[in-house]
Amino acid sequence: MGDTHKVVSKDEWLAARVKLLAAEKEFTHARDHLSQQRRDLPWERVDKEYVFDGPKGKETLAQLFDHRSQLIVYHFMFDPEWEAGCKSCSWWADNFERNVVHLNHRDVSLVAISRAPLSKIEAFKRRIGWSFKWLSSAGCDFNYDYGVSFTPGEFAKGDASYNYGTTAGFLGERPGISIFHKDAAGTVCHTYSCYGRGLDMLNAGYHYLDLVPKGRDEAGLPMTQAWVRHRDNYED
Repeated sequence: MGDTHKVVSKDEWLAARVKLLAAEKEFTHARDHLSQQRRDLPWERVDKEYVFDGPKGKETLAQLFDHRSQLIVYHFMFDPEWEAGCKSCSWWADNFERNVVHLNHRDVSLVAISRAPLSKIEAFKRRIGWSFKWLSSAGCDFNYDYGVSFTPGEFAKGDASYNYGTTAGFLGERPGISIFHKDAAGTVCHTYSCYGRGLDMLNAGYHYLDLVPKGRDEAGLPMTQAWVRHRDNYED
C-alpha cells in the first residue's frame, strides 16, 4: 500500500487536508443533528418487573440507576453455556471500563447484563480485571424483551428479530445497548436501543483504526472482528 499510494508536496497535502476538513465539519454537524433526533424520540414506559442477580444480590431494573436518573445497559454476549464472554463484547467493555466514573458525574449509571450465571460472570470479570458492574439476567426475560437473546422456537416460527428486522442468520446471543430514564416518582422508561453497526460509535478503538492508512483492514477476513481476541489472549 505504501508503495502505491499517492505522495504529494506539503502544499498539495495541505490543500487536500483542508478540503477534507470541510467534509468532516459537515459530518460533525450532521451527527449533532442526529444525536438531537435520538434524544427527541418518544419514550416507552417499562411496566414489567425485571430482577437481576448481581454483586449486591437481587436488584430490580429501577435499582440499577443507583440514585441517578439515566441508565446505560450494555447487552454483553455471554451464553449460559459459555465459559467466557464474547471476544468482541470484551473489546467494547475495554472501551467503557474506565469511563464509568466520568458518566456517573453526568447523572448516568452504566452496567453490563448477560444471561450467563453470576458465578461465570464474576470469574471472567476477575480474569480480565474489569471493575464495572455486571449482572445476570438468567432469571428473567430482559434479554429476550430487548432483542439480544433468541429461542429456538422463535427461529422455528420465523419470529427472531434483531436490530428491528427479522433475521434467521443466527441463534442465541447478540450485542446491543439500551438506555433508560427514571423520574423523581420512580417511573422507568426505555428511551433508546441500538444494535449491530449502531454500536460502532461506542468503540474508540475502531475510531482510531479509521484514522490510520489501513483502516479497519477487515475486508479479507471470514467475518469482521475475526482478528479480535480477549485482551489476555493476544500472542504479543
